[in-house]
Amino acid sequence: MQAQRKDRANPVLNVLRLLIAGAAAGVLTAAVALPAIGGAGISTKTAVEGLNLKPEQLEEPPLSEVTELFDANGDRIGRFYFENRESVTLDKVAPIMRTALIAIEDFRFYQHGPIDVEGTTRALVKNLTSGGVMQGGSSITQQYVKQVLVNKAETPEEQAAAIAPTVSRKLSELRYAMAIEEKYSKDQILEKYLNIAYFGAGAHGIQAASKRFFDKPASKLNLVEAATLAGAVQNPARTDPNVGPESRARLLERRNVVLDRMAELGKITHQQAAEAKKKKLGYKDIEAPGGCEESKYPYFCLYVQYEILNNEAFGKNQDERRKLLQRGGLRIKTTIDPKMQAAADKAIRKYVSAKDKPVASQAMIVPGTGEIKAMAASRKYGRSKSKNEMSYNIVADGAHGGGRGFQQGSTAKVYTLAAALEEGMKYEDGFPSPAGYQASGYSSFKNCKGQNVGDPSHTVRNSSEGGGGFKTLQTGTWGSVNTFFVRLQEKVGLCDVVKMAKKLGVKRADGQKLSEVETFTLGVNEVDPVTIANAYAVFASRGKYCKPLAITAVTDRYGKTTQYKPKCSQVLDEKVADAVNGILSGVFTKGTMTEVGGIGRDAAGKTGTTDNYMSAWFAGYTPNLASAVSLGDPRGTSAHKLIGITIGGRYYTYVYGASISGRIWKDSMLTGLKGVEPTKFTAVDKSRFGGCSDNCAPKPPKKRDDGPRDPFGLFDNGRDGGGDGRGDRDQGNGWRGGDGRGGDGPGQGRGNGGRGRDAGPIVLDG
Repeated sequence: MQAQRKDRANPVLNVLRLLIAGAAAGVLTAAVALPAIGGAGISTKTAVEGLNLKPEQLEEPPLSEVTELFDANGDRIGRFYFENRESVTLDKVAPIMRTALIAIEDFRFYQHGPIDVEGTTRALVKNLTSGGVMQGGSSITQQYVKQVLVNKAETPEEQAAAIAPTVSRKLSELRYAMAIEEKYSKDQILEKYLNIAYFGAGAHGIQAASKRFFDKPASKLNLVEAATLAGAVQNPARTDPNVGPESRARLLERRNVVLDRMAELGKITHQQAAEAKKKKLGYKDIEAPGGCEESKYPYFCLYVQYEILNNEAFGKNQDERRKLLQRGGLRIKTTIDPKMQAAADKAIRKYVSAKDKPVASQAMIVPGTGEIKAMAASRKYGRSKSKNEMSYNIVADGAHGGGRGFQQGSTAKVYTLAAALEEGMKYEDGFPSPAGYQASGYSSFKNCKGQNVGDPSHTVRNSSEGGGGFKTLQTGTWGSVNTFFVRLQEKVGLCDVVKMAKKLGVKRADGQKLSEVETFTLGVNEVDPVTIANAYAVFASRGKYCKPLAITAVTDRYGKTTQYKPKCSQVLDEKVADAVNGILSGVFTKGTMTEVGGIGRDAAGKTGTTDNYMSAWFAGYTPNLASAVSLGDPRGTSAHKLIGITIGGRYYTYVYGASISGRIWKDSMLTGLKGVEPTKFTAVDKSRFGGCSDNCAPKPPKKRDDGPRDPFGLFDNGRDGGGDGRGDRDQGNGWRGGDGRGGDGPGQGRGNGGRGRDAGPIVLDG
């Protein structure tokens, strides 16, 4: 500072600086003016050639634009952005805004070329006599160039170079500005500048700034608002109204400077300026939501985000795709249905509190198209542990921002049922199904590699079905009898069941391979609601599998629209699917959903309660809509079982598939399908699936009034927990039943549930 004061006090140095300033200004002035005036002195021309001041083309990458998501009705549901910007054409900017900006930034904008000679000369003299860059003289064109260079910068070094206070940077800026002036009209340059400029408070471009500051589009700005925004562009970091009262005071002061300048130039009267200066700042601090935390439908938003990030059509790698999502200005139309989403949200809130540790989550999908219509969960999406928020997409798999999922439980039994029907078994085919089952050897079950995976040391038990009895495809499914399904899987072949599941699109939520083990049919693999709803939708669409569809159209910044159609294929014989529907329809009237009941139209489904009550599911469908609901504790289902627990303000001794998940499914489907014309399932081909083949039930002995009762429990006479449709009735209050080793109900037939009568495969009826 002392040296600087000494220099200023030296009259010789000051004279030299003035001479240098005059020469430099003359060179720059001549350089820019030369093409216009048609010639100059030889010394100026030589100087121009020395400086190489010729137009240089500037690469102008597309501006970072906000990407917006829209629901099926066309309403906005989410935004992604790197910079909050919405580019607009100049005719969408209020004339007073243009006037205010030009008045304070470059009042001779429409008169001069790429450089304002007067302004540059004044700035150079000031800077050279002060010993540094103290005053700017940049035209709006030069400012636009600098903004482009800053936006292009990828590294901190490039960003620093773009704003470095050096002569070389200024000369490069001039070369680019000359090319810009040749390439565009003045109105086009002004439009580009208004869209690229930063105004503070996270608002890039005049449209975003107008909405952020004053809750209105740029076309509606008045004098006071226009002067405020015009004043903000000079140093938005100092005048950012979000920073605090001092910054707001500086912005107010700067606004008044703009008003005075407008009056000085005759753009407004001095009286108008005085009246405008009396006004308050008027900053409204309108939030600019971005990211899925701010979306109306955060879990669906996450699904869409990962659909973009995982799709090579949107870029070579995830970095490129993320840039496109955050900067590309895409308009993404999605499949989400507000009515169905609201139905799912409401039903979940009715039974599960956002404060509960167990989480209920639900997905709704249209059979035959794969369109996702709803994705809901009981806990809000976010990162606050104190608010009990979920930090990942619990409704979806890991590839779509989800976690590891929950074990599927008995909802997986339908894969074994479908495989059995596909291989020719009939409705009345079956076999005795005792309370406990042990594989006869390791080779009883082989995975798809041909490896033995049977476990003769493990006993599969029923949770509630009560032990023996001949079970058919119908009664075994309605009662969700574990031992029946393990035996059925053994008969059909484990690999065939796994292949059926894969055909239906089933995969683990964590992306790992399906675990091909003896208990596959009991649902030991962790899955997610989107996957299961979509798998069940195959039955509803008579065997047609469709990839889950969340995006129907994407429009880029240039207006080009790409449509996305359902990707479907027939993976299951239509009549096999019809047969599955016929059996699963009985779950509401003769099985584990009897107490909950149906929805007044054709529907089919399956409850799912996992080993030791670690999670509870219901998956079901109509011909119009499929849905799956899961319930489990994301802290860890082994340590946090659904036993002796209060959920949604209600106490449950045990939570079964129908207790909460089934009720959520029913309520949401009733509401979500209002106004949708009911469609019936196609009738089952009785000639193909009716009766039994070579697995018929043994004929019972002739009735004798004094004869003994069936001592071995081998016959399904309606008294063995499931045969009469009452074996798995779920009151929703968690009746005690069994030892918690799977199955879906407390049992109300002859048995008292689970281990109570498990003394081996042959048990006398006590």
